[in-house]
Amino acid sequence: MNLLSTIQWEQLFDWQLAKEAAPYILKNGLWNTMWISVVTMTLGLLVALVVAIARMSPYRLLRYPARVYISIIRGTPLLVQLFILYFGLPVIGITLEPITVAIIGLTASVGGYASETIRGAILSIPRGQWEAATSLNMSYRQTMRRVILPQATRVALPSLMNSFLSLVKDTSLLTVITVPEMLYYAKIVGGRSYDYMTVYLIVALYYWVICTVLNALQERLEKHYNRFTNT
Repeated sequence: MNLLSTIQWEQLFDWQLAKEAAPYILKNGLWNTMWISVVTMTLGLLVALVVAIARMSPYRLLRYPARVYISIIRGTPLLVQLFILYFGLPVIGITLEPITVAIIGLTASVGGYASETIRGAILSIPRGQWEAATSLNMSYRQTMRRVILPQATRVALPSLMNSFLSLVKDTSLLTVITVPEMLYYAKIVGGRSYDYMTVYLIVALYYWVICTVLNALQERLEKHYNRFTNT
């Protein structure tokens, strides 16, 4: 009770500040948050597909580098990776713009995590599907494009959408390398008003709404792909 009585509840949320700050944060930060998320997810999936195929390759020259890449990405924090790209590379004479660092860092992160999802989805396809494609004289590329990947997409979709949700939230880390996304502008408002609680609650609400919409999209996509199966 003593702890509760010391909390200044009237300072929890300033509605007047929220009314002024919410449009500013949304107008200036949402676009960067979303386009960076979409671009890096798209590029990351392309990287993930290549890495997943290399990971399953019978050739060590392809398989081992893919395993090392996955191990590094999954074994180190994303924030540390961003710091290495933004603050570390200038030490050896390589200076990248914040947006470039964001694209490279998030794409590499998606590629490392999603590659295992895609690999697992491909391996889940029954061997009979491969044999049937072979009997039709399909090449490896044709088999992957026409038979395996369409089925693997349905299997991987829930995990990949969860990765996208995480990616959208991970864009908030970009504020530490001065990428102007939603949290970046929230910090500006908080610094001017000295009320970080209100602006951070606004940003949290924005992320929650975005992820709720994406979750609804995920459910529709899953229904779309599941209608072609008996499960």
